[in-house]
Amino acid sequence: MSVELVEVVRSGVRECVHRGSAVLLDPNGEPILAVGEVHTPLYPRSANKPMQAVAMLRAGFEPADSRELALATASHHGEPAHVAVVHELLRRTGLDEHRLLCPPDLPADEVARARILSSGGLRRSIFMNCSGKHAAMLAVCSARGWPLDSYLEPAHPIQRTVLDTVEELAGEIESDHGIDGCGLPTIPLSLTALARSFTVLATAPAGRPERAVADAIREHPWLISGTGADDARLLAAVPGLICKTGADGIHAGALPDGSAFALKIDDGHERARLPLTVALLAHLNVEWTEDLAELAAPPVLGGGARVGTIRVIPGVLR
Repeated sequence: MSVELVEVVRSGVRECVHRGSAVLLDPNGEPILAVGEVHTPLYPRSANKPMQAVAMLRAGFEPADSRELALATASHHGEPAHVAVVHELLRRTGLDEHRLLCPPDLPADEVARARILSSGGLRRSIFMNCSGKHAAMLAVCSARGWPLDSYLEPAHPIQRTVLDTVEELAGEIESDHGIDGCGLPTIPLSLTALARSFTVLATAPAGRPERAVADAIREHPWLISGTGADDARLLAAVPGLICKTGADGIHAGALPDGSAFALKIDDGHERARLPLTVALLAHLNVEWTEDLAELAAPPVLGGGARVGTIRVIPGVLR
């Protein structure tokens, strides 16, 4: 069962606790630390996107540059530069926004969202955080002559390629697939298998699709997320790291030597994610910096002033 991992302390009093599970693997895939349910399949949600991007490269996706590959891996915030790259990918492959089958949405970024609303704009599929992945899938389908109007279906060739790739990279086969928030199939994995897949990407040799995806994440932390996003902040703080968040409290990643982590916060609250991730990286002897210290203990505010902190419960990761 899951365990108490992160606590919120306000004015010296524990306000609440977030339960969850987490695993650390060494470069050989052997567990260094395991707390909670690390072998039970769950839906990694967008943490599967790097593996989906590998599948698209294997299926024939030819990004114009690493920015397009980063957007194929992204949970972007719909900021203008994000949208511009998705637009260009669609235009370059002879497609348009109306082919996107992800749900219409507003940008996740507050400033970008305010600009759209203040100008009378509406929800659009290209603003949705998964639009880069959908655009890349459409590009593959167009190049291969696969149907464009059914690429969401599990039996579609692009989704079969994704399934085979995820199972190969994670080393785990699960049949109880679900549908993600963007409408695409989502493949369940245990936290151990999810961490293992990031080891494969982080240590892949040059010239491999896995390495191309890892390098795009490292090169474009802002493009795969957005202003103030967990991934953008963490990737900037830890050179060489690759990582990807997933909805409802998921995070996974690996260091260049292949040491890897994966975690799930039971209640899905995002505020617990970064402190736990940083604590796990500390177990992997990542160089401690002021940036990591800030991420490890974000403030609890009262009247605009710091009155508490969010932190990993002392002694729980042993």
